[in-house]
Amino acid sequence: MEMISTGKAPKAIGPYSQAVRDGGYLFLSGQIALDPSTGQLTGAGIEEQARRVLENMRGIIEAAGGRLTDVVKTTVFLTDMGDFQKFNEVYAGFFGDHRPARSVVGASALPRGARIELDAICRCGR
Repeated sequence: MEMISTGKAPKAIGPYSQAVRDGGYLFLSGQIALDPSTGQLTGAGIEEQARRVLENMRGIIEAAGGRLTDVVKTTVFLTDMGDFQKFNEVYAGFFGDHRPARSVVGASALPRGARIELDAICRCGR
């Protein structure tokens, strides 16, 4: 097992790794919309927060030698399911024609008042 860490995503705010590679799989911890350079929550709206979360995710995947097309599964937590459509638009822009499996879950609250959290599993071998 190999822990992955990069400055292209915020440092872990607890006792966990940004991601862990085990065999040919990369498991990303949940990302909220923290700016990696400041550690502060980015934006109040879902679009801005979603973009930051997806950029953080991409930074971790690239640090592990992967690409967005290596993502096989994401789990998304939204504090307001009314944000679903706007989130979907941002998400589709990041993934293009690639369509990983996905779950979207309504959450009553997320760390630091975030509106969205996303984790992912990637197939990116050594």
